[in-house]
Amino acid sequence: MSATSVSSQLARLLSRSARLATPATARMSARASARHISTSRAVARSAAGLRVHNAAAPVSGLARQYSSKSYPDHLLVGMPALSPTMTQGNVGQWQKSVGDKIEPGDVLVEIETDKAQMDFEFQEEGYLAKILAPTGTKDLKIDSPVAIIVENEADVAAFADFSLDQAGTPASPAAASQSAPAESAREAATPVASAQPSTNAAEGDRIFASPLAKTLAREKGIDLAQVSGSGPRGRIVKSDIEGFVATKAAAPSAAASAPAPAPARAAEAASAPAAAAKKAAAPAPAASAGFTDIPVTNMRKVIASRLTEAKSTIPHYYLTQNIKMDNVNKLRQSLNTAANGAYKLSVNDFVIKAAASALRDVPEVNSSWQGEFIRQHHHADIAVAAATPAGLITPIVKTCDAKGLRAISSDVRDLVARARANKLKPEEFQGGSFTISNLGMYGITSFSAIINPPHAAILSVGSTEPQLVVDPTAEKGFKSVDVMSVQLSADHRVVDGATGAQFLKAFKGYLENPLTLLL
Repeated sequence: MSATSVSSQLARLLSRSARLATPATARMSARASARHISTSRAVARSAAGLRVHNAAAPVSGLARQYSSKSYPDHLLVGMPALSPTMTQGNVGQWQKSVGDKIEPGDVLVEIETDKAQMDFEFQEEGYLAKILAPTGTKDLKIDSPVAIIVENEADVAAFADFSLDQAGTPASPAAASQSAPAESAREAATPVASAQPSTNAAEGDRIFASPLAKTLAREKGIDLAQVSGSGPRGRIVKSDIEGFVATKAAAPSAAASAPAPAPARAAEAASAPAAAAKKAAAPAPAASAGFTDIPVTNMRKVIASRLTEAKSTIPHYYLTQNIKMDNVNKLRQSLNTAANGAYKLSVNDFVIKAAASALRDVPEVNSSWQGEFIRQHHHADIAVAAATPAGLITPIVKTCDAKGLRAISSDVRDLVARARANKLKPEEFQGGSFTISNLGMYGITSFSAIINPPHAAILSVGSTEPQLVVDPTAEKGFKSVDVMSVQLSADHRVVDGATGAQFLKAFKGYLENPLTLLL
């Protein structure tokens, strides 16, 4: 055996000995690490593939589109969901213009959500190449395309005449309805629609139709089995539905020979064209008309929906209490004088603090109805109703039970100011455990407020008015005191009448002895 062969065998033996000397746990860790790296790479590759294939409905509102014959790589920006309950939004003022550079965190556009006007902060870097939804666009569904972003400034000019149809990009349902004329041009259409059941549109029990054609048929109450398809393999397209509607309206006799749809569909099909024609033919109000039609904002729609639901589904009951405010007024004046302008307490600040203290004493009122259970909150997060030009909003003062009067006063002023400027964050007006609505500054002595779900109660506060009360110690046998009227609207599913009464008793005690709020 040669010296070279002996050396080679000796090296292999030493290597094997070294592997055997390595602890088993270390070898297993190394193999697991290798598997983890391999799995991570596979997941990354899978995620990359999903990002491309799901471009039409991106979860984050972004869809990366790769270069084609007409357009370079670009990001398709969709309508973002800026609040948990948002399903559609209106486009406000664009803060960037076409060609502007965008840095992560820059405000791209203002979006009117179902709650407030909010800034859409973009988290990618690039250049704004195209605005697809100009300022004033209404009721765009979530993920509907609003803009195009490119990485290179030189690519901006390529999108001057960009359209989703030319790029071959599937649009969201909202965008599909806006691109209806383009679809009719794309689809091969022979403009003859028959009122007789189609033999080409279906194979067996299945009817082939484009998504837009199905949507139009559903809206107009049309049975697709009655429509002849002019697309490939008898596929029903948009023009077939439109032709069917026109034929049915122009030739009642031909429509009568077609198989009758179900009664509900027939009524809807008959009323839909008439309603659409009436809407299209309705003239604009004359200048001398005695009314003005004001468009309903998303915020007003949500207010209407939530309060209608609350009033019709929550079993309200009401408790009223009169409270002497002389001691609060004296303490407030004394504290404001001692502040030397550092702060200025309002009566509402005392009301909020007294409510928080009463909620701590009667925690059953500091609860919310959750359907299958009642959630009792550990802190008094009080929503304060504030009037804004767009409508009513309830910014939340967090942990009022743990704050002093000065901190509460500062928080209320800041939240209300930003609410009126549409600058609140979603977490600052969503949630909470109790609501206070104060109309006393308008001279309203008392009113019944509607519960703000899922809260179990809302306290309505009226103005403070002087009243004469019997006082045997007074020279005339009576005296004038300042009295404030409050009313508690409570959800009987959560708060029993006796419990609500205990809350008002505790609330009255704190306001008539306000020094206890400083303890």
